[in-house]
Amino acid sequence: MLWRFITDFFTYETTKSVVVKSWSVGIINRVVQLLIIIYFVCWVFLHEKAYQVKDSGIESSVMTKVKGFGYHNNRVMDVADYVAPTQGAAVFCIITKLIVTEQQFQGLCPESEVKYECETDEDCDKHLGRIITGACVNSSEGGRCEMEGWCPAENDKVIMQPMMEVENFTIFIKNSIRFPMFNVTRGNFPSSLNTTYIRSCTYDPEHNRHCPIFKVGDVLRYTGQNFSTIAQTGGEIGINIEWECNLDESEERCEPHYSFTRLDAVFQKNAISQGYNFRFAKYYKTENGMENRTDFRTLHKAYAIRFDILVTGLAGKFNTVPTLINLVAAFTSVGLGTVLCDIILLNFLKGADQYKAKKFEEVSESQIQILLSQESCSQLSIKPEEKISDDSGAVSLCLDQQL
Repeated sequence: MLWRFITDFFTYETTKSVVVKSWSVGIINRVVQLLIIIYFVCWVFLHEKAYQVKDSGIESSVMTKVKGFGYHNNRVMDVADYVAPTQGAAVFCIITKLIVTEQQFQGLCPESEVKYECETDEDCDKHLGRIITGACVNSSEGGRCEMEGWCPAENDKVIMQPMMEVENFTIFIKNSIRFPMFNVTRGNFPSSLNTTYIRSCTYDPEHNRHCPIFKVGDVLRYTGQNFSTIAQTGGEIGINIEWECNLDESEERCEPHYSFTRLDAVFQKNAISQGYNFRFAKYYKTENGMENRTDFRTLHKAYAIRFDILVTGLAGKFNTVPTLINLVAAFTSVGLGTVLCDIILLNFLKGADQYKAKKFEEVSESQIQILLSQESCSQLSIKPEEKISDDSGAVSLCLDQQL
């Protein structure tokens, strides 16, 4: 077995051409080759533009502004009241509903949540901790466990109507990008747009696709959301700015494409944590003299629509290297037709054994020596009648007469 392994290992295989006169196999071979050529031409080169070098390392800057006035909890709200944070970043929130707990001082007071109901101090023992003191005190809602902290305790179960004017607020987005590989810089609205147009337009995917001003209600409709529902609980909306640029064409044709999505849609089926809300406080001091001034605060629980501006980009330009690589891959792949036809011939068609006998042939050194000793074949002469192939250049030698 060891000697057989050694002799099998030190062997050499060379290609032998066999011409098969079969309509079915020939048609399969040409169809497979045609499909491979169509795939590389239509998909790889035309659709995927594999002849280009690509740059996806986009550099981006986003600036936002929100405009609009609303009416909430008996007061007029402007941008400074309902937008957080106020820096105009790529991530910002528009507050739709506020639950306000005013004039909170540090001290002792009853908790507001139902789970802290009690009749005696023993009922509060299970809540003992850093905040709960363990005492049961009377409140306007009955007995409650006493807490230490900002008093009065927040009651976030208050029913509050959202600010319905948010639907008509507008968002201005200014986005500039750069593809460092090609040193190409673009902005999300053309320089040809004048000030009058920008001040009066709102984005529309068909008629005003270059307008950088988006109406909140339109954005929610593009994502399939109902404003009344999302204004009650809050939510997260993504505004996607996608740059796909073919730099073989004019740079002016490198334009953004906008799309919109509900980022927290997966959590809407979860009853535990729906929507989006956060808390913030405004702090003050009492006017009791410099030495006796006391800190107090107004606590806000805000339900808001959070907007995330997401920028992605891909630019491509012709390059010789990827073109040559994909051309070589295309020419190599055309040979797959031969592999498929060999599988069919060797396994599925009648006469498979005869084809195997013609395709695979073993030649040993001893057989070569015998052939070389024959004067008729010592020069490996080719008989004219054995040139039977007229389409592939393959010829038959007289070597097989002695095998």
